[in-house]
Amino acid sequence: MTLTKWFSSYKSGFFAFAAVVILASCSTTKQSKPIKSANKKADIVQATEKVLTAEQLVDKAWKQVSSNQQDEAISSLLRASELYLSQEAPHKALWLAKQLAALAPSPAQQYHLAIIEAKSYLALVENHKAYLALENSEKIRATEKLAYRVDYFQTLANVQSRRDLPIAALNANLKAFASNTQATDNDIELIWQQFCQLSPWQLQQLVKMSPPNIKGWNKLITFANKFGHDDTKFKRYLSQWQREFSTHPAQYIVANLTQKEPTLNNEIENIAVIIPLSGKQERAGKVVQQGILAAYNIESGKTLHFIDSTTLDMSTLNAKLLELNIDYVIGPLLKQNVSSYLAQTEITMPTLLLNLPASVDLLPHQVALSMRPEEEAIQAATTLSRQQYQHPIILSHQDSASRRIAQTFSQQWQHITGKTPETVFFNSDAKMQNQIKASLGVDLSQQRTKDLNRHIKYSIKSEFRNRRDIDMIYVVGLPLETKLLKPYIDVNISPFADIIPVFASSRSHSTKIDKSDNRDLSGLAFTEMPWQLRSKQQNKVLAAQAKKLWPNRSDSLQTIFAMGFDSLTLVDKISAMQNKTYVRHYGQTGILQLGKDNILTRSLIWGKYSRSKVQEFAMD
Repeated sequence: MTLTKWFSSYKSGFFAFAAVVILASCSTTKQSKPIKSANKKADIVQATEKVLTAEQLVDKAWKQVSSNQQDEAISSLLRASELYLSQEAPHKALWLAKQLAALAPSPAQQYHLAIIEAKSYLALVENHKAYLALENSEKIRATEKLAYRVDYFQTLANVQSRRDLPIAALNANLKAFASNTQATDNDIELIWQQFCQLSPWQLQQLVKMSPPNIKGWNKLITFANKFGHDDTKFKRYLSQWQREFSTHPAQYIVANLTQKEPTLNNEIENIAVIIPLSGKQERAGKVVQQGILAAYNIESGKTLHFIDSTTLDMSTLNAKLLELNIDYVIGPLLKQNVSSYLAQTEITMPTLLLNLPASVDLLPHQVALSMRPEEEAIQAATTLSRQQYQHPIILSHQDSASRRIAQTFSQQWQHITGKTPETVFFNSDAKMQNQIKASLGVDLSQQRTKDLNRHIKYSIKSEFRNRRDIDMIYVVGLPLETKLLKPYIDVNISPFADIIPVFASSRSHSTKIDKSDNRDLSGLAFTEMPWQLRSKQQNKVLAAQAKKLWPNRSDSLQTIFAMGFDSLTLVDKISAMQNKTYVRHYGQTGILQLGKDNILTRSLIWGKYSRSKVQEFAMD
């Protein structure tokens, strides 16, 4: 179709379409007054060009077609499509961009039009369509070997942010900034705020993507994470950073950080700890108490008041706290007691809850420590999905906790990649081996061999073959279940096939298994808290003392001990974490980060079984 014929059909089609959205985009538009100028006629034309509306550009394009200025007409229409976006008429922008794409202009214009489509879909809150339009624009750019447009990365950053993919969003934003000659201090501030929202494991994933200037950004946010709560130490590290990265754009951020007034923290002297010290949950409560006392021996100078939640009348608690002149509350530990505590609205002391509330939103003075295993699954799925694995399979035990972890892992994988992993549930019984064979496709290979032997005279000796469409396995199960499961996986991998890596949640790891023969688990990598794994972050002296005092303590109680230890060390840092979003706490339960919902979440480390030991593992 020629541009002239297209324009004839366009004029009727476009204005019919415009009538549908005219109220939204044109009803409040005022006609611009003519610009007066005493300068030359060329200046008048240039001044008028600057205030053309999208509709005026369309009319101009029609005149250019009439004068046989085809290329100029397409350029005018493309600019009109962009202008419709600034006029908050994304429907018109999208319609015009799609119409222009049908005319098959130059590759550079096709690339530009695809980005306009993405921007239009984004404005219409159709995020998936916006992402698909950007994928199309990238195909055009790669095929034609075009240079990236700045607005491609800017739009990609916005789309990925809308899709709740902060790592991808910041990666795109860093690329947009590096190629934008008109970038401002506000753009630098936006990038910094995005860095402040990343957890340490997310930061590791971003670093591996190697966006522009990442070395300096990584070092700055790491200093902020570790030392941001200590004004004196932080300024010393900022000075070191300024010398090392003298030309880095984040110099603007560092200048602002060094000028901030020191943070004044309230002196905390009297702390109430609400935990069960009698009844059915006495053992758990006393392990928390031991963890808190272990931290108290290191951070003394405070007075601890332990209150038994089993015998406590919650309605009298506020009076008791006032009588004891309490500055801070740690606990309650049990979920039902958390709900009862939050119902006492007259209690206004700063509080660190050791369990999550069922549904109540937390007030500014209330913070909760989350130990949800689902967060571990999100970290694992995000990390592993960026390791080039395409076809994972999840092997999960049937119990409710394992099912929740498996479901969260699957949902996060699908959210990032658009593909849903296959999930196979197994039982801890004699059927396990058959379930593993079925999930790997080995049973089908064996059946084909049997069928062949029945139809020929001689018996065939053959090697079975597992499915070739699986390149990673994620296991969710208890330690003994995993110890039975891992050998089944190993023996059911064909000698002709590549080794399938196996990963697991912390449910599969036990310090008790570490002490025994762990050859069956060789090669298994898993997420874990620092306290349960010999690592850089583990308090090795305290861990050795705890093992000596309580050699037979279960893994679940080890977790509770670590939570108790972290809770006391967090008390003096939470205020800084609330005021400075970049501050992290490097604890025994993980690297802790305070979210906007006032919930502390954890970043875990990775461990790996080898033939002789279990050690911290850096995920490449």
